[in-house]
Amino acid sequence: MPKVVTLPGDGIGPEVTAAAVEVLREVAPDLKFEEHAIGGAAYEQYGDPFPQVTRDALQHADAVLLGTVGGPQNSPWNSLPRHLRPESGLLALRKALGCYANLRPVRVQPGLEHLSPLKPELARGVDILIVRELLGGIYFDGDRQIEGDTAYNTMRYTTPEVERVAKVAFWAAEQRRGRVTSVDKANVLEVSELWRRDVQALRDREYRNVHLNHEYVDSVAMLIVANPSRYDVIVTENLFGDILSDLAAVIPGSLGLMPSASLGDGPGLFEPIHGSAPDIAGQGIANPAAAIMSAAMLLRHGLDRPVAANQVERAVALALRAHPTRDLGGKADTRTFTHAVLDAVASPSVG
Repeated sequence: MPKVVTLPGDGIGPEVTAAAVEVLREVAPDLKFEEHAIGGAAYEQYGDPFPQVTRDALQHADAVLLGTVGGPQNSPWNSLPRHLRPESGLLALRKALGCYANLRPVRVQPGLEHLSPLKPELARGVDILIVRELLGGIYFDGDRQIEGDTAYNTMRYTTPEVERVAKVAFWAAEQRRGRVTSVDKANVLEVSELWRRDVQALRDREYRNVHLNHEYVDSVAMLIVANPSRYDVIVTENLFGDILSDLAAVIPGSLGLMPSASLGDGPGLFEPIHGSAPDIAGQGIANPAAAIMSAAMLLRHGLDRPVAANQVERAVALALRAHPTRDLGGKADTRTFTHAVLDAVASPSVG
């Protein structure tokens, strides 16, 4: 019996995670769920945003479903030492799971093109997968310091780090449209020269059926909103991936439509990319679509159940058109939308 560890977290996290679990129970009744604390909720209970009891539970998980972490700007959590803040628990979680590849799909749902800030003709049919290296680069390099009026951070990558995330991108492209765009800044950064060299060598050696091109990050930042349909799979390092994936997140029209998966050496981590939205927590109006679609990614990438994943994704698409939530200009609350997904899942036309 596969085991899914759920980490509801803070703010609206418990609400949207509960919705996702309800859908998972419907399409995969054999799954076993075990809930643990993360982030600010874990600090309140254990004095640690990533307590040992949660770490221990991950050792026996087949997949991990995360809600959200963090509180409002005036939260006392933000005044804690950095290692005790909710976000530090999230970074520690990713590191503990060995999640080096973040997959973030950017897909405009049919019939919802009007929600995008782009013109409908640009938004229509957009389907991009951004693969971001998650455990290396400038965010994790220990060569960092503030010394008086000088500060520095170091961006560093090794060939094995580049190759392992590039393999995920090439594998994903083989399941999609067979095109990978590798993003760097090789005209000014030596670390990007290494990145470009290693991605190209891997493609030539193992993935000759995949078309690869290289683009500079500043060019991609422009083209991803000016001509998003040009992209299939984008692969890049941690900092560039963080920026580009947040930029691309506006294309579907709401962060409530953006799921993600983080894959690596252990069980995968699956989470919506939106924040904890403490201003609406507990009101029952949060959009659970991203959490439910993260559950679909869990089925596909974490448990190798593509049929069930497709079933959930089709059900979400139907529910979005029939019962849009308030952030999408509709009236559906969390429960109404979740029930609409469950009804669609049960429909013979969706199964």
